[in-house]
Amino acid sequence: MIDARTLHPMRAAICAWLLACAALVMGAILVAAPAFAQELPQEVRFGDENISVELYAETAPVAGQEWMLALRFTPDPDSDEEWHGYWSNPGDAGLGMQLQLNLPDGWEQGAALYPVPQRFVQEIGDEGGGLMNHIYKGAYSVLVPVKVPADADVSGAGRLTGFVNYLACTDMLCVPQDAVLIAKPPTKSPSQFPKWRAEIAPLLDTQARYALDDTKLRLAIPLPASATLDDPHVFVANQRLVLYNAPQIFRRNGDVVTVEISLSDWLGGEDAEPLSEVSGIVSLANGMGVRFVAEAGEVPSGGTLITAAAAPETPPLAWLILAALAGGLILNIMPCVFPILSIKALALAKAGGDEKTARGDALAYTAGVVLACVALGAVMLGLRAGGEQVGWAFQLQSPGVVVALLLLAVAITANFAGIFELPQLSFTGKGGRSGSFATGLLAAFVATPCTGPFMAAALGAALLLPPLPALLLFAALGLGLALPFLAIGFIPALRAKLPKPGAWMERFRNLMAIPMGLTALALIWLTVQLGGRGFALMALVVCLGIVIGFVVVGKLQAAGKMAWPAWGMIAAPFLIFGAFALPASYAQQSSNIAAQSIHSPIAFSAEALAEARGTGKPVFVWFTADWCVTCKVNESVAIEREEVRAAFQDAGVVTMVADWTQPDPEITRFLQSQGAAGVPLYLWYEASAEAEQLPQVLTPDMLTERAQEPGP
Repeated sequence: MIDARTLHPMRAAICAWLLACAALVMGAILVAAPAFAQELPQEVRFGDENISVELYAETAPVAGQEWMLALRFTPDPDSDEEWHGYWSNPGDAGLGMQLQLNLPDGWEQGAALYPVPQRFVQEIGDEGGGLMNHIYKGAYSVLVPVKVPADADVSGAGRLTGFVNYLACTDMLCVPQDAVLIAKPPTKSPSQFPKWRAEIAPLLDTQARYALDDTKLRLAIPLPASATLDDPHVFVANQRLVLYNAPQIFRRNGDVVTVEISLSDWLGGEDAEPLSEVSGIVSLANGMGVRFVAEAGEVPSGGTLITAAAAPETPPLAWLILAALAGGLILNIMPCVFPILSIKALALAKAGGDEKTARGDALAYTAGVVLACVALGAVMLGLRAGGEQVGWAFQLQSPGVVVALLLLAVAITANFAGIFELPQLSFTGKGGRSGSFATGLLAAFVATPCTGPFMAAALGAALLLPPLPALLLFAALGLGLALPFLAIGFIPALRAKLPKPGAWMERFRNLMAIPMGLTALALIWLTVQLGGRGFALMALVVCLGIVIGFVVVGKLQAAGKMAWPAWGMIAAPFLIFGAFALPASYAQQSSNIAAQSIHSPIAFSAEALAEARGTGKPVFVWFTADWCVTCKVNESVAIEREEVRAAFQDAGVVTMVADWTQPDPEITRFLQSQGAAGVPLYLWYEASAEAEQLPQVLTPDMLTERAQEPGP
């Protein structure tokens, strides 16, 4: 029967055809069920004119052996409608076949064996969602094995009869069907049994495994690495266990394929039965598939992504390379890159020397940038392959990395201020090509927390590509970031426009200590957001120690004495103190963005987003992080503006924020589904419409005009 409990709460208001169909079928079953519970009906109630059915026997029954029967369902070829039947688990709506055979005492009817079903999604109302049914279009066969006892008298088995109850539907109409069955003897059975057997999904000879978490069913299905997976889908036989229309994420782990499917709300309900096993059919390619039975056990994490939830189509690799190159180039003017502009300015000024030196420095700087981007990309891909849900700029979600960046920013600020010198590795170019290489490494590491135009599409695609093409995109990103410096190093006309090196460079270096100092202050603020005030205070104590060490080093350098051992003696106690005090004082902080926002946004989750979209109002979602400078600029100049708040209020816009400051697997998965590898990301949902990605640099007018536009 059509069970309303299979429907997601957001899908309660289904269309009238489904309600009418459900009422008709439920009434039919209530009337018909008692009849064949005790004995077979003597006449049909509805007939099988829309989808006819016939019962065939493959052979004559043999004592002690399995006897195979077949039910052949054939839609009316003369009908103007396209009728379909249902799998044993019909999905969100429909009715599976119910078969009663008139077997002799001791004979056992086995579980019906089905071909691989097809997916049919019926859109519902204006919510943008739908019901997924598991159906068969065209003629199809269901095999029914019968266990014949070893001592059975098969000569007296007589004529086999039965009764079948099922449902025939079109896209808009459902009609109950039933038929009294009389098995055709083997002499009259068609020679189609080998073909029908071949259409049945075979059972895997290796046990699958399943695991449950709070929201997901995870399956480990043994499939050889050579098996073709073309738009795979798992049809779960367990009723009401999963959300049938939810995206399914497939990953390959050698000869095992893992699948993630969202659980339904019914699993924890009062009428939920204990879950002993999970069974179903995996659709592979070209209508082929296999049956599996999974027992509770360990399901491996990570692996090579095969399909992702609502994964966008990947553009051609050449286009992605150009997008990554353009994204890296544009990154030079993005707000999140401003802290490193001082470093690049000094490096560019140094390029005003002879051509050989300029080219060598440009190549060294480029090598540092590209290496850093490729290394960050490789680490990210490695973590994802290991099962971690991380994205671009994942390193800034780690308190330890942020503290290391803070200490580095403090050191650069002290160097720019002239407190001390790095004789072999100077950010002002005194260290030769090694200094340019190190500047490139640092520039890429600090400059890539945020994504910009073109960059988002390229890095989002990199998460879905094999490792080598993905790393090529990260290299193109680094090349784009280094391109201005590379051009100046190799184009004399550009170099000629730079000021000549001189005493001004020292004053400029001192001036650049200001933005680097502001960067250090921003990182201190970020340590508060990540680990709390106590954590930030411990980080400041360590910073104080290394600054004292740099002051002593500067004094010794000015006197022409050996300096660096003194720094080690002074800084070491502070660093050791930090190694113990920082972890002890760390306290993960929750997001306070919602409390600070004038929009009073809802905290993001997939369920909250679905509920917001179900209201029929426009929805604005912004994905942000405390370490993303571009995000903070957009929030200050565009989102958190009174005129924007008023326009949103007038239009009834539902606002939602996704804070990615700390690692959040759900946000990471959603970003990936939108083709984004990092933040910022801004999505606008009109009622009953899919997400529209807004530009990554926002203006107040852009948002107010969007709110004032009439919906579809």
